[in-house]
Amino acid sequence: MIRRKHRGLWWYFVSMVFVNILFFACILSALAYLYLRVGHHTIGHRTMFPPLLTTVLFSLVVGTTISIMVGKKILAPITDFSRAAKEIARGNFDIYLNESHRVNEISEVAHHFNLMVQELRSIETLRNDFVVNVSHEFKTPIAAIEGYAMLLQEENLSKEEHDEYTRMIIESSRQLSNLSGNILKISKLENQEMLTGLAEYPLDEQLRQALLLLESLWSAKQLNLNIELGEQRYYGNEELMMQVWLNVLGNAVKFTPAGGTISVTLHSDGTWISVVIADTGIGMPPKVRKHIFEKFYQGDPARAEGGNGLGLPLAARIISLSKGMIEVRSEPGQGSVFTVKLPVGGAC
Repeated sequence: MIRRKHRGLWWYFVSMVFVNILFFACILSALAYLYLRVGHHTIGHRTMFPPLLTTVLFSLVVGTTISIMVGKKILAPITDFSRAAKEIARGNFDIYLNESHRVNEISEVAHHFNLMVQELRSIETLRNDFVVNVSHEFKTPIAAIEGYAMLLQEENLSKEEHDEYTRMIIESSRQLSNLSGNILKISKLENQEMLTGLAEYPLDEQLRQALLLLESLWSAKQLNLNIELGEQRYYGNEELMMQVWLNVLGNAVKFTPAGGTISVTLHSDGTWISVVIADTGIGMPPKVRKHIFEKFYQGDPARAEGGNGLGLPLAARIISLSKGMIEVRSEPGQGSVFTVKLPVGGAC
């Protein structure tokens, strides 16, 4: 591999100074040579000072001019950096610095500066979307609670109406609780670089427990379960990993119509532990499949299923911290297949 030669900033300055000194030395040498060979015997001793003064003044003028040109060339990018930083401080992230410069260090700084601005722009967009989505998600159940609470104040309510309104208030309150809990969890995990509370436990047994916790949901829809779970121990955060299975399995149950089938398999090839959760549900088009791991994204604009778009992003973050990966295959009307891969060595 041929290493690319980088011309450092220090070398650039050294080269300019060297060329400047060499240029002046050549001029002085030429003038001295002419003076000694041509004008020595005709110009008296008293007349030596004017030519030397002229030479010095000429050198100063040329040296100053070259220094100004070089300094301006070097300081211009720094001035651009200063102006761009001021714009960013004002909240303007539509800034781009020219990355083409003869000095490699300045080009690299400009390149990394542009990357920083791009990342800040993405964070600002994410923050704005987060605020809008959170406001929407909280607004809906709060409005429902308020509306049904007002209806409960009416006189002559039948027992059925009273029970229905109460049930809707409880359901909306539970939705608010789940939403706030998921926001806190995903915010905490996004600021985490590694998992704590690691321990070895039977992964196959954990998957069975997750299915039992969701029994009321899949039994109500009379779903068929195909389960193939070989014995497998895993070293990781048991509580967070349970959240992964509840979210992924919960989605499978939610989007599988009555009488459908959910399959759960667990196997290992010695390097990776693979958990495959497949369903015969409604599936997803490519544009939905592309964004399902983004916060607050929901394929159903009407939010008919009552989700908040945080379950799968939360699961993906936990798996990422566990040094694993999650993949999805899905087509409309053909169900979905989620594959979770975890390292055999665990999250350590």
